[in-house]
Amino acid sequence: MADTMQFDLVSPERRLASVQAREVRIPGADGDLTAMPGHAPLITTLRPGILHIVKADGATDDYAVTGGFAEISEAGVSLLAEESLHVSEVTPEIVKGYVARAEEQLRAAKENGSHDVVDDATKLLADMVAMGDHMGISSR
Repeated sequence: MADTMQFDLVSPERRLASVQAREVRIPGADGDLTAMPGHAPLITTLRPGILHIVKADGATDDYAVTGGFAEISEAGVSLLAEESLHVSEVTPEIVKGYVARAEEQLRAAKENGSHDVVDDATKLLADMVAMGDHMGISSR
């Protein structure tokens, strides 16, 4: 089995990363998971959170993602993020914008009255706040 795998991170605006990686920790919608070379094939949706990459040389890199999809195979990981920024690019204003959009989605869901949609919007808001807190950036 190989020691590394191909990792690609893209958002609608740009390619953010294309590297050989030892492991990728992914904020999956059903819980965090770690993909490594030889991983069983899997497609998962993402929740807002921090994507952590351990590169082939042992260096690490972190990206904030707001959602999207990841396709994992034995040979690598392809991740399509709704929005993604390197954590060094994330400012308090950006986190506040993420949280404000999530709060608006929650308000709209409550107006429509569907419990499933309200639950989903509530979780999105909590994930956005937690992502900012994880980076040491409060949304309040």
